[in-house]
Amino acid sequence: MNSDFVVAVHSLVFLAYAPTSLRTSDNIAKSVAIHPVRVRKVLSMLRKHGYIQSKQGAHGGFYLADDPRTITLDKLYALTSGGPLKPKWPNSDQKCMIGNNIERAMDDIFESTEHQVLALLVGYTIADVLERIEKRAYS
Repeated sequence: MNSDFVVAVHSLVFLAYAPTSLRTSDNIAKSVAIHPVRVRKVLSMLRKHGYIQSKQGAHGGFYLADDPRTITLDKLYALTSGGPLKPKWPNSDQKCMIGNNIERAMDDIFESTEHQVLALLVGYTIADVLERIEKRAYS
């Protein structure tokens, strides 16, 4: 999982919180506490895949293009984290029993973990995350 996933979820929840307002990348970047250029990269990806839309001009900004109850975290994870959970293994000693076999032995574990993460994330939406935030903020 990479930080683009976190930025994407944060951005979409931020937009869902005020669905009738346009939000700039600077507004979102301030909330995420990262550089606006980084936020724009993620917003561009989200726009390209139909999650958000934008309005150009002096009073422009971004807004959700979809119902936050239908945007599941597994889709965002797949979009932003591109590729398997499996790390790049170092060039191990092929003459060593462990070094020669550990990567293949771990492949199934990483693949299983990836499936479990996606299976868990499919049960959560942007609306769910916003609801959790609101519960914490008002309790």
